[in-house]
This record gives sequence, C-alpha cells and structure tokens, in this order.
Amino acid sequence: MGFLSVSESLWPYSLCLAARVDFHHGLLAVTCLTFWLALAAVVHGQSAENVAVVINDNSADSQRIAEHYARTRGLPQSNVLRIQTSSEDAIERDTYVRTIEQPLGLAIRRAGLQDRLLYLVLTKGVPLRIVGTTGVNGTLASVDSELTLLYRRLVGQPILLQGKIDNPYYLGVREIGEARPFSHREHDIYLVTRIDAFTVDQALALIDRAQSPAMEGRAKEGRAMEGRIVLDQRGAAGSGDKWLEQAARRLADQGQQSRVVLETTAKPARDEKAVLGYYSSGASDPANRVRSVGMGFTPGSIAANLASFDARTFRQPPDDWRPTVAPDKATWFEGSGDALIGDLIRDGVTGVSGQVAEAYVLGAVRPEVLFPAYLAGFNLAEAFYLAVPALSWQTVVVGDPLCAPFGRKPLAREQLEDVTDAATGLPGLFAKRRLAVLLAANQEIPEAAGPLVVRFQTLLERDDRVGARRALEEALRLAPRAVGLMVSLAQLEEQAGEDDAAIARYRRILDVQPANVVALNNLAFALAVRHNAAAEALPLARRAVGLAPRSGTVLDTLGWVEHLLGNHDVAANLLGQAVRLEPGQAEIRLHAAIVYMASGKSDRAEMELKEALRLDPALEGRDEVRQLRQGLAAVKPVVDEEPHRAA
Repeated sequence: MGFLSVSESLWPYSLCLAARVDFHHGLLAVTCLTFWLALAAVVHGQSAENVAVVINDNSADSQRIAEHYARTRGLPQSNVLRIQTSSEDAIERDTYVRTIEQPLGLAIRRAGLQDRLLYLVLTKGVPLRIVGTTGVNGTLASVDSELTLLYRRLVGQPILLQGKIDNPYYLGVREIGEARPFSHREHDIYLVTRIDAFTVDQALALIDRAQSPAMEGRAKEGRAMEGRIVLDQRGAAGSGDKWLEQAARRLADQGQQSRVVLETTAKPARDEKAVLGYYSSGASDPANRVRSVGMGFTPGSIAANLASFDARTFRQPPDDWRPTVAPDKATWFEGSGDALIGDLIRDGVTGVSGQVAEAYVLGAVRPEVLFPAYLAGFNLAEAFYLAVPALSWQTVVVGDPLCAPFGRKPLAREQLEDVTDAATGLPGLFAKRRLAVLLAANQEIPEAAGPLVVRFQTLLERDDRVGARRALEEALRLAPRAVGLMVSLAQLEEQAGEDDAAIARYRRILDVQPANVVALNNLAFALAVRHNAAAEALPLARRAVGLAPRSGTVLDTLGWVEHLLGNHDVAANLLGQAVRLEPGQAEIRLHAAIVYMASGKSDRAEMELKEALRLDPALEGRDEVRQLRQGLAAVKPVVDEEPHRAA
C-alpha cells in the first residue's frame, strides 16, 4: 500500500486536475494530463534515423532478426527498443499495454524520438493480436495496427477501444498525385511494419531482399525496376474486382501499362515470372486453396489478398496442410482455414499485408492505391498505409518500411520536424499537439502555465527534481487552485521526506475539493503509516471508499488502517474485496496475507503470500515477508519425523 512515486512509469503520466481518477497502490493519480520527456534530435530525412526496431527479449527469434535488421540498416542505438512480453500470437489487452505499449512509449519519450521516429518495426516473437470482442465494434485488433496510435497516446489524446479508427494517411479516392511523403508535420500516427515469417531464416532473407544491391543500384540511378503487377480478378463482380480494375487504370495512367497483368478469366493467375506486385482473393476462391501461387517474386516485390485471417499466425503449418473453407475445424490451422501470408514470404515476396482476424471489406488494403503509390516512389510502409483505411483494426504489414525500389529524394530535416520547443523541452511538432490537448482538457490551467506544467514532467523524467519542482511551483503560482498541480507537489514533498508539508498540502486540496479521492486516500495513508494516527485516518479512508467503492487500492488503504487499529476481521473482509477487484496487484496480496495472519487465517495468509511473490518476486526481500514467514512457520503443525513402526 506504499505511495506511488510521481516518477514511476504510469500510463499515462498524470496529474490530478479534476475528479476523474485512476487508482494505483496507496497514492492515487488522475488521468487528466499526460506528460512525456523529449530530447533534441537530429534527423537526416527518411532514413535509419526515422526507424525504430522492437526486440522482445523473451524471444530468441526476435533478438536475432532485430539485431540483423538494425545492423543491416545502420540504426542508431537509440532506435533499438527492447521490451519483455509474451511470444505467443495473442495477448490480453492489459498485458499488451503493460508490456508493449507502455515500455515503448517510455523509451521513445526518454530518447526524445516522438517526432523523429516515423516507422516502428516489430519482429517475429512479438504478439500479433490483442484479445478482444469481435465484430465491427469489437476491441480485437492487431498489435501492429494498435501501435500506430502510440503517438496520439503519447500526446494524451483519448482513444476509443471499440471499433476502428480512420487512418488519417489513407489516400482513399484521391489521385496518387495528391499523396505526400509521411511525416508528423501532417499526421499524428506511426507507420508500423514487422519482420516476420515461418522461420527466422526466411525473415532474415526478407530483410536482405529489401536492400539487394541490384534494387538499390537501380533506385539510385533512377532506372526502372523490372517486374509485373499481377492483379488476379476472381469473377465475383464484387468490390475486389472493381478495385483491381481501378488499379490497372491508374497504373496505365502512370505509364506502367506494360507491367500490368489483369487476369479476368476463370483461370487463376499462376507462374508469372519477375513479379513486382500481386493481389488476389485468398482461399475464398476455390482456385486459390494452394500453398504456393507460383509467382517469381523479384526483390522489392509487394503483395496482398482480399482475405481475413491470413496473418493470424506465422507458425509453420504441416507440409500436407492446405487452405480450405470447410466448416470442419479439424482441417483448419491455427483457428482458420484461410491461406497464410507466410507462404508468400516463403516464396520470395519482400512486403505483404494480411489480417489477424475478420477485417470485413472496410479494412481491406486497397490495390488501386497500393501499387500506383509504390511505383510512384513511396516506400513500402507509405504505400501500404496510403492503402489502409482503418487503424486500431486487423491489418499487419510485413516488410522493411524503407524499402523503395522507385526511390525519391528524401525529405529534408526542416520538412520532417520543427526545432525543439524551448519552453517544454519537447520536439516542436509534438509540443504543439501536447499543449493543445492539455489546455483543451483542463480549463483551470491558464495558457501561460501550460508549458511550465509540461516542462515539470519533462524535467522529472530526466531526474532533475530540483528543476521539476521549480517549474511546478511556478505553474502553481499561475494556477493556485489547480488540484492536479497541488497533488503532484505533495508527491514531490513526500519523496523529499517532507511529510508534514505533504500532509498540509493534502489538507489544502480537500479545502478546495472535499471529494478528491486522491487526497483523501493519500492523506489517510500518510497519517496512519507515517504519523501513527490511524484513528484520525479512519474517517478519511472511509470517505474515500464511499466515493470509490470499486477501487481495490482505496479498499486496501481502508483495510490497512483498520488493521493498524486492531480490527483484523474487518480488515480481512476489506482486503478480500480489494484482491477480488485487483487480483494482479502484488502489494494488495501481501497486505491481505498479513491481515489474514493477524486474524488467525494462516492458510489464506500462506496462499496470498505465495501469489504476491509470484506476481512480484522482489517482495521476498521485504521485512514484512520475513516476519510473515516466521509467523507461518510457528503455526504449522509439527510432523513426526520418525516413521511409524508396525506393532
């Protein structure tokens, strides 16, 4: 139930400027303001400086692939981002946030990469999809598509989990000539791709194909890449066939008609040589229920299908498995009978998109944008995302984002970013967005105080507590009744050991906002634990529970106060509720174990202690754990060590 430091990694970093609260152990912080550290950055156009690769340290495959990619592209060390997460295909939403989204956000803001990074590259061994509800308003999404919104989350912009989010970079019905190179000057997202395949060797080959000497040499010399664009209509007269006709027309308008193979017959497109682009319908067409379509993909080639579930896994199927639409699940592989984009990668494609779940037509990658954009000089990531209508949805794009066989002149630094904002210490474009969100959400913060509030968190992230406190105090002079700033200053005072000052400040907060759960909870904790005044803390903790009865942390505080007053049975009931509400909180589990032991329930105490240590092994070194173990050992029955002898 200890206090949560203002410098700990919350998502998002928060100050309490209103009454809406999220609850953490002991200290409560509200989610009205988000602040992220940024440092000055140097950008050299759309190059390795603009790409970050993500390594899952729990996956040897991820490490090997990411290290090869970083070495091949010459990524700066700051652009190699490490996480520790599951290596399974699916991941729960809260685990995704805690082990993927939060660590990546922390690394990006600490390195000041918010504006500098344009592309995030995931690797084999990073989960593919976030578990959730299905349907057009569902919460299931690909990890990749969800991470495109990380920039917005760093800014502090609220994002709905249900359904899709419109892709602001999507070209739609506009002409290719209206498309622009991707930068944060116009778009507040990241473009996310991954390097993945059935095997590590296939993934490494995919990286190498993206920068083959022949392809790079042609791009530098301005010579055209060889290869055809194979558009395989399947005669369904649906949206897909119409899009392919539009793609053929657009390519012809670009002077690329000689490249186009538009298959309009019932015969499927097969065995084309030197294929630069391929689009078909996947296993929904009987002729496509094969593992290989026989295309001779050239280095730099890209592909997609009008299909769902084709990126559901990169586990390699048995050699005798074939795609199917049969309802018999015994004939499926990894939850579906649909084809797999891993087969296209195995056959030599350099970039490909797929869907981790049912994306419906609204989520399909549009070929009439994809291929004309790629041939117009947009890189692999830009071409695919210009053709992707929805984010926070099901799409996965596989390939090196910088792959650009029809390369163009890179953007200059001033085209990609503004200089660092002196008032906040953040990258310029990001700073403008951050301040706009902050001021719009918090009317009690005057405009002049906004940069100071952001600077406070920036300096705190740099561990400059003196500078951070100075900025916060200056902001408070401009906004003396801003409760969130007052709570943050109280937290800094607690960390500095200024308990009396913090308690006095919490009391002033309650004078301004009597129903502030954060102040009630933290004041109760400070009085009970640090001032041996549990009786004075009790009514404060009870008021907090009355305002937030479904918060495990608030119940934890009240339970601990009751325990300190000797009301162990009451405390045990409260801690039991807290555990049920927040079963993943190791600290609450430990408090429950201590309280159960005090109330004579040693079996439950032992169970809760075991679970607390499983959740957080670092608790083993705590004095409370040592004392609890001694108490448990004392009440265990003595076992007769001598074997019983037969009479």
